[in-house]
Amino acid sequence: MSFSRRNFLIATGVAAASASVLTACGSGSGSSSGDDTVPKVSGSKTTKIDVGTKADSTGPAPEVTGAVKGGTIYSLDQFDMDHLDPAQIYVSTEGAITVPILRGLTGYKIDDKGGAVLVGDAATDAGTMKDGGRTWSFTLKDGVKWEDGADLSMDDVRHSFERLFASFITEGPRYVQQWLAGAGKYTGPYGGKHLDSIEIDGRTVTFRLNEARADFNFTLAMRGYSFVPKKHDTKEKYDKRPYSCGPYKIQSRSVGKSMTLVRNEHWDPKTDSIRNAYPDKFVFQYGFEPVASTDRYIADSGNDQYAMSIFNEVAPERTAQVLTDAKLKQRVLTEVDTVTYYWPINMTRIKDLKVRQAINYAWPQQQLQTIRGGAAMSELATTILSPVTPGYTKFDLYGKTRKPGGDPVKAKALLKEAGKVGQKLVIAYQQSDNAVKQAVAIKNALTAAGFTVVNKQIDKSTFYTQIGKIDNGYDLYYAGWSPDWPNGYSVFYPCWDGHNIGDGRSNYSQLNDASVNKAIEAASTIADTDAANKAWGAVDRQVMELAGCVPDYHSIRNWMYGSKVGHVVYDSGNTCVALCKLYAKS
Repeated sequence: MSFSRRNFLIATGVAAASASVLTACGSGSGSSSGDDTVPKVSGSKTTKIDVGTKADSTGPAPEVTGAVKGGTIYSLDQFDMDHLDPAQIYVSTEGAITVPILRGLTGYKIDDKGGAVLVGDAATDAGTMKDGGRTWSFTLKDGVKWEDGADLSMDDVRHSFERLFASFITEGPRYVQQWLAGAGKYTGPYGGKHLDSIEIDGRTVTFRLNEARADFNFTLAMRGYSFVPKKHDTKEKYDKRPYSCGPYKIQSRSVGKSMTLVRNEHWDPKTDSIRNAYPDKFVFQYGFEPVASTDRYIADSGNDQYAMSIFNEVAPERTAQVLTDAKLKQRVLTEVDTVTYYWPINMTRIKDLKVRQAINYAWPQQQLQTIRGGAAMSELATTILSPVTPGYTKFDLYGKTRKPGGDPVKAKALLKEAGKVGQKLVIAYQQSDNAVKQAVAIKNALTAAGFTVVNKQIDKSTFYTQIGKIDNGYDLYYAGWSPDWPNGYSVFYPCWDGHNIGDGRSNYSQLNDASVNKAIEAASTIADTDAANKAWGAVDRQVMELAGCVPDYHSIRNWMYGSKVGHVVYDSGNTCVALCKLYAKS
């Protein structure tokens, strides 16, 4: 979805997650600006994300050395956001762009190198766990206010979670809805009914869960669980213009073209240990293909000197120029990402295992890597889990290490065995110059293997909405996923468990295999770290034996920016450029 979902990862058991977690994000996994080395996904070190203390959760956020207030930061990106209602946000770019305006109970505090600590955001700390993880309590900070000056109330907190069950919430994460006790038939707060499993006592909210979730505080750090004011909840319309309790608010928005954020004068930095607020304004601009944005960064003139990108990276066509020029490379933030990009195979349409295996064998991975810009931009994948994920187990079921360009002979032989030579494949891909080039390469490779291929473009801003429909009309489509929070469960449950099939869900392959479902459930209950890691690696192999998707690549990010953008660091909590650490140089 967009470039990926949340980019965290760990495969530890639930009992370990409340203290600290491992992640491939953050310091040590990427290269700093001006570094001549090209990072590799395989072999990259994992770092630890700890749960912070109450002191860590107390604002204001540490000042950025040398930062100055004032000015405007611009962005140059391809597309607008499909959703801004937090309950509908399940795309990394949407989560990234809303860091300055949306707040939740917990969040990630970023250090100068991009490393993350889980802290209380609007809560005084990262939560108190009881009953082995079945009960969680959070106390709200004083002084958190909405953009109209009204206090963030406990009614707002309750309402934000109860509205997750409304019928118009069709996307976004489903974890809390799944875990709250007694919520099976609940349909939201708009009829005046409350959930008994959400209890309010003074300034403390308590959640009672139907299973032990020692990682619940990490789950709540997702943007999908940010607050919505009860008074200003416009239901479906809220998706276009959310209310802010962060340091900025939406001044204007032209859908598909731009969005401008200005200061929220009612935000008190003493309540916020996560966000700084240096620029007076953010102007997000859409409609720029990567070549166009990269060329503007290279030219580095006018307002582009104050520009950065949330989505757009160095264009593949400019990779060699930018990454081999020491001066230009000083303005590139490079990070190993935890995401795996893959092509889900719609198993409700492509039911024959041999046909799905043939797609995997025929896949032109090496050609696609070249089109994307080469090894500096990505590493070929053979698994769903990234090599930097604890629990990753190396395997290659479809001979990609030996034949990275694909094996059309093997693929055609499988089609013949299945009696499916000429099998029609309808492939969906996003509208972009590079995606078109990749689609042509894929069509040529699959055609050579005996398939009949029909390529269909989908608008970038609604791509994941379209492929997330049960009856989407496509056999194969591009997707990306990394863990929603540090736990292997948040890779395999949302993407590969048969209980998570439905419109707006992220089991894009629509895989519903009893043995896989059982393995996911079993792995999620394992408390021993090593045993849990081994179990998640086994689930990975199990899915790939069913050929539920074509793993394509693990990403290496290269974000370029203007010469007058200060303190460009990676936000490993939200897997993006840390917007609330930037400043405009004077």
